[in-house]
Amino acid sequence: MTDALLVLEDGTAFRGAAFGAEGEAFGEAVFNTGMSGYQEVLTDPSYAGQVVTMTAPQQGNYGTDPVDAESGRVHVAGFVVREAARRPSNWRTVRSLGEELSAGGVTGIEGIDTRRLTLRLRERGAMRCGLSTLDLDVDALLERVRVQRGMEGADLARGVTTAEAFASADLIGPASDAFGRVFRVAAYDFGLKRNILRRLAAAGIEATVLPATTPAREVLAGAYDGVFLSNGPGDPAATAYGIEACRGVLGTVPVFGICLGHQLLGLALGGRTYKLPFGHRGLNQPVQDRRTGRVEVTSHNHGFAVHPDGWPRDGDLAETAFGRAELTHWNLNDGTLEGLRCLDVPALSVQYHPEAAPGPHDARYLFDEFRALMAAA
Repeated sequence: MTDALLVLEDGTAFRGAAFGAEGEAFGEAVFNTGMSGYQEVLTDPSYAGQVVTMTAPQQGNYGTDPVDAESGRVHVAGFVVREAARRPSNWRTVRSLGEELSAGGVTGIEGIDTRRLTLRLRERGAMRCGLSTLDLDVDALLERVRVQRGMEGADLARGVTTAEAFASADLIGPASDAFGRVFRVAAYDFGLKRNILRRLAAAGIEATVLPATTPAREVLAGAYDGVFLSNGPGDPAATAYGIEACRGVLGTVPVFGICLGHQLLGLALGGRTYKLPFGHRGLNQPVQDRRTGRVEVTSHNHGFAVHPDGWPRDGDLAETAFGRAELTHWNLNDGTLEGLRCLDVPALSVQYHPEAAPGPHDARYLFDEFRALMAAA
């Protein structure tokens, strides 16, 4: 087996065996606590620019299948596991985990102490790293890691968005007509996951997927029933075109944002965002809806968050640039704001992933809330 080296910017080094493509990768070192769902992680555009460590010790047991991909390619910069399965066991398997990485030109490393790595990131925070099968000298690789750009200030959505607009029906089939009316929405692709389109379609919502830099005036000229702001990678404050587009449609059509889309809505409302120490990435984050007291087990992938004190507020009621907003959802692990709903303009958003690919289905009701928002409008 080919040797591989992983070096964090603080000088911590891990030697292991390479799998996937030979080569090098630089990015932000993060960890994901999901016990399954590695293919959805690999193909989630929100992971662009990140070297992802899976905390569950064995990955690749059920192989990969194009049906489970969340986009058309692998987006992670590098992949780190304790052990990669050599012989996946699943009748749907098309490729092994290693073959999937090789096909995507992505380097992986196995045989390292992923628990030690995860604890390091929890103690010190997400940090820049380098992963190489070519340069196995710690000092030399560390020197190159430290000249890499960090995630703060990085506009990455431009690199993962669609080049041209397309209809969701062309990718995942027609929207359900069981509700009596199919709503049409403009879906901004900042790093859109395919299962979001499936959940929109299941709620009777047909999407036209648009490039991330599409100006608001083009959306308003399309006479859509609503606007969807997708998940995506990078620093939300650096995604200025997304903030501007959100401001341009707020108050005119209903808006629903997920993950990066939630952060962009928060910034468009005059709030602010900040970088979390090591982020939330996994399938088991407890989030409470303050409106009902209900706790949802939710799927997450984000390194930034909307600051709840970005506006003047009284409890869970904030005064924004577009009127009042209710801070609706909160993370029960660390108190992070996870969702909001505007009261004077039709808009709502959540930080986590209600489409849950992978993950639990507790939050699917939010697509129905978006539909109800459009129906009311």
